[in-house]
Amino acid sequence: MNNELTPAAAVELDAAYLATAELDARFHLDRVMAMVGVDGLVEALAQPYLLAKIDQHAAAVRESLTAAGKRVDALSLAGYARSVIAVHQRHGRPLPTPDSIDWAAADWTVLRLVAVCHLADATDAF
Repeated sequence: MNNELTPAAAVELDAAYLATAELDARFHLDRVMAMVGVDGLVEALAQPYLLAKIDQHAAAVRESLTAAGKRVDALSLAGYARSVIAVHQRHGRPLPTPDSIDWAAADWTVLRLVAVCHLADATDAF
């Protein structure tokens, strides 16, 4: 009995995997958007200095992904957000909630996650 995948079966599995991974990425980005993105982007529209900070962070995220040979899409942005959240948690800090954020003094993690949401929105990654 031969357990090897035929090329057609491998393509079907790859397509199914990518579809599932894309759905998972979009779900994760939705969670990040609910956590900090919505409030951060609304606040940025009212506070030009905050929008400038978020734009700088978005440029850094875009540059980081591009330098790694990745596209700015749902999969890459979700992976980036997961990494930012993991480092934040590894330092023993609780994840921010919308009501706990002082937008005038938002920390690096919050600004970076809002920037990811900004890029996700701009690239229709939701």
